Amino acid sequence: MVVYLDCAATAPVDSRVSKEVIKYTDYEFGNAGSRSHDFGNRAKSAVEKARSKVAKVVNANRGEIIFTSGATESNNLAILGLSDYGLKIGKNHIISTRIEHKSVLESLDILTNRGFKVTLLTPNSGGWIEPKTVINALQDNTLLVSVMQVNNETGVIQPIKAIASLLKQHGTYFHVDAAQGFGKEIKEITEKRIDMISLSGHKIYGPKGIGALVIRRRDGKRPPLVPLMYGGGQELGLRPGTLPVPLIVGLGKAAELSIKEALERNMQSLRFKKMALNRLSVLNPVFNGDLEKTVPQMINITFPGILADEAMEALNEIVAISNGSACTSTSDSCSHVLGSMGISQTQSLGALRLSWCHLTKHPDWDSFIEVIKKLQTEVH
Repeated sequence: MVVYLDCAATAPVDSRVSKEVIKYTDYEFGNAGSRSHDFGNRAKSAVEKARSKVAKVVNANRGEIIFTSGATESNNLAILGLSDYGLKIGKNHIISTRIEHKSVLESLDILTNRGFKVTLLTPNSGGWIEPKTVINALQDNTLLVSVMQVNNETGVIQPIKAIASLLKQHGTYFHVDAAQGFGKEIKEITEKRIDMISLSGHKIYGPKGIGALVIRRRDGKRPPLVPLMYGGGQELGLRPGTLPVPLIVGLGKAAELSIKEALERNMQSLRFKKMALNRLSVLNPVFNGDLEKTVPQMINITFPGILADEAMEALNEIVAISNGSACTSTSDSCSHVLGSMGISQTQSLGALRLSWCHLTKHPDWDSFIEVIKKLQTEVH
């Protein structure tokens, strides 16, 4: 049986979450915006309960949660939605990093075309951003700092709490893309100095197509965002459209479970990680990213002399894994993340991302190792 080791791309939906989604799809199907009957009122009540559950994970208030289609949309809203305010007050400088998700980097490209100056910080060889580099890059006209919580390719945890602490003496807004860390690395993003947090449901065993942007109040005021779309007053006027009640309820349930079961889930994932590292050590792998700073659910690994595409094809009857280097068929360039860490193109071309969760069963490691050894023998 093929074992799924690509949970960083999307995770299986918890059966308890599925039950709630089905309930609000098949039975409680009311529109949360309909106030003239009980179907709509029950739907609205379910949405607000889910909002509270999501807020609890990040130590926020219910009114600080804006539902979106996922972290990609949330990243766009946080960055592009702040630009009008920045131009109005003469703050047109943004600090981010070279290892961000494309939804952040491409949003920043758009702002560059609008006249913003963007400073992209380079990680160290371990794949994380030194907090002092953020502070050193601050300018009087810095509007926003945007740093992800957990890198989606390497699994390296960024020092978000340390950065937030250093920013307490500065007025700049702080945004964190928490797609890979929300509901897993919980303590880091409860820090009140973080103004905006992007999250996604399908990375925490919830449904696809739903996420949220946390917009914390500071001194009683929310970040001055403007919507990217228009046509309704939903979600404080920042995200128009009929609320997808079943998906929102599913996200709420997934968030609730993430708090209750975080320790148990992380311990189970850590046990899997230790076993994987122990078994794969015979292949003399190279790890891309500081293993001491990676989440329990992910590693980025290169087996010397083997291209990632070759490994994935050879292993496709044993495990489902992804190309950690994110190389494309139309380009010879590899991962912007690994490249920014100073990892060679040769090593990047062999990079594989293995990611799992507390529900993952161990694959046939003997067969896995045999396949890789055979490829290495063929190369030599």
